[in-house]
Amino acid sequence: MLTKQQIESYSSQALNFFKKAQIVLNDKEKQQIEIADFGLGQFEQTGLAVLVYVNTDRVCAKELVLLPHQTCPEHRHPTVSGQPGKEETFRVRWGKMYLYVPGSNAASPKAIPPAGHEKAYTAWHEIELNPGEQYTLQPDTLHWFQAGPDGAVISEFSTRSTDENDVFTDEEIFRFTKISG
Repeated sequence: MLTKQQIESYSSQALNFFKKAQIVLNDKEKQQIEIADFGLGQFEQTGLAVLVYVNTDRVCAKELVLLPHQTCPEHRHPTVSGQPGKEETFRVRWGKMYLYVPGSNAASPKAIPPAGHEKAYTAWHEIELNPGEQYTLQPDTLHWFQAGPDGAVISEFSTRSTDENDVFTDEEIFRFTKISG
């Protein structure tokens, strides 16, 4: 659970990252940044800032901000009501992202799972993405990612997003942030 003050502070940090990446946002978009802590209350370790530009029945476009070494936890986008899960492309705009998917395990992975949750990270095929590089995930692909030492700004392009249906490996996680105070 995060306080309103924490959310304001993390939103301000996200805006600074957008400036570094030279991504211009209008006033309405600045107010729509979601601070996701995945219910753990450890935003700086496990979380991300999300700005959804569009999410229709067919397409979705988002910007993601990760603080230095911050992790988006392992999850997948399953089939729901006969509709395939989300197909998504990540394109790094600024910073560095380490993406992990099923496959041959990295000999020396660069990311470290958040302390106390290591067992919930099972995909270890490492894909390093730098500015201008991208990677596309097929529906229902297990994945997680972590920012490099400076953080990262990532554009996500996908089919319709239904984040409420994401399946996380860590059973302590739930998708939407609770706010106190």
